[in-house]
This record gives sequence, structure tokens and C-alpha cells, in this order.
Amino acid sequence: MSTPKLVIANKRYSSWSLRPWLVATRFGLPFEEITIDLAAPDFKADILKWSPSGRVPCLIDGEIRVWETLAIIETLAEKHPEVPIWPRDPVARAHARAVSNEMHAGFQALRSACPMNLRRSFPWRNWGGEAAAADVARIEALIAEARARFGAAGPFLYGEFSAADAMYAPVALRLDGYGWPVTATTRAWIDALLALPAYRAWKAGADAETAIVAQDEIEG
Repeated sequence: MSTPKLVIANKRYSSWSLRPWLVATRFGLPFEEITIDLAAPDFKADILKWSPSGRVPCLIDGEIRVWETLAIIETLAEKHPEVPIWPRDPVARAHARAVSNEMHAGFQALRSACPMNLRRSFPWRNWGGEAAAADVARIEALIAEARARFGAAGPFLYGEFSAADAMYAPVALRLDGYGWPVTATTRAWIDALLALPAYRAWKAGADAETAIVAQDEIEG
């Protein structure tokens, strides 16, 4: 049986690629990594060789082809029930799925104002105005609720690392990299993610990249 392939984009910039990669790496799931350079002139054609949507990430596992981040995570959880990709407790699991889908569908103001960029960090300024601040306030409320209700067993949203942490990992990187002022609860969760060996492996890969994706570079 062939090893599943996970098609991703540049580690410095691709927040959607980070999410399933972090899940697969954290839980020791086998996969072959294929990276598409978003700075290459023919990147769209390269992606279309793997992903029918023309977007990354995309998981190829035999006849299975999944080209959407949360669907990839659900596919991994279904294939590997032996590892707790979602919390085992049904109440926590339902909450984690709702939180993850809220991330999947929202927070556009923050995303637009603060593109994921592991090449640089920025001093705080009023990124994105009131709309981005409202996004951050909602994100912090979700973090606080998950930690208070379900986080007693560890430093992550539901205690142990889960898919919900992976879905919110690019938010942690934005809040950290753009100098957002956050609560002590949020800061502790960010620090736990930054210390996670799987994330450190991703960051090492990002640091080794040389390509610059101009659309994700903003004024310092």
C-alpha cells in the first residue's frame, strides 16, 4: 500500500496547509509531503496536477482525494481512530468541532489584516481596525471557554492537543507575529503551540525556505 500524499504550499505562508500537516505530524501518521511553491510562475498548474479545486492542501490516499482542510482532518480521524485527533469525550468533541467550523468559516478581517508570515514579526499597531479587533475578541472568548470547560488535562484547548488546536494554530501565529495584546489564558495557549515539536518542525521548514510570496508581505 502506498504512503498517503499531503500536498501543501510554502510553510512560511500557507495557513491552511499547516492545519492538517500539524495533525498528521503530531499524531505520527505516515504521509509523503509534496510542496507547491506559491511564488513560482506556474504554481496554479502545479496545484491542479493534484487538487481539482486548484487549492492546497490536498490529501491523496489511494483512490481517496480530499482537497479541503477540515475534510482532510476528518478523513485522517476516520482512518486513524486509534489516536485522539478529536477529543474522546463527546461533549468536548462536539464543542471542538463547532469551534473548528467557526474558524473555518470566519474571522476574515483578521486574516486579511494579518496574513500568516513566518518570515517576519511586527510591532503591535491597530491591525485591521475594529473588525479585526472583534475577530480577536471572539477568538479569545472561544479559547477561554474551551480552556475553562475542557482544558484541565493539559495546556491545549481541550487539554491534550487536538484538531481544534491545529485549526486555530495559524491564529496563534498571527496573534504572536503581529504583536496582538492578549489575555494570559490566550498567551499560555499560544506558547504551548509554539513549543509543540510538530510546530517546531514546521517552523524549521519555513525558516529554510527562500521564496517570497509578495501578496502575503505587508508594510512593517
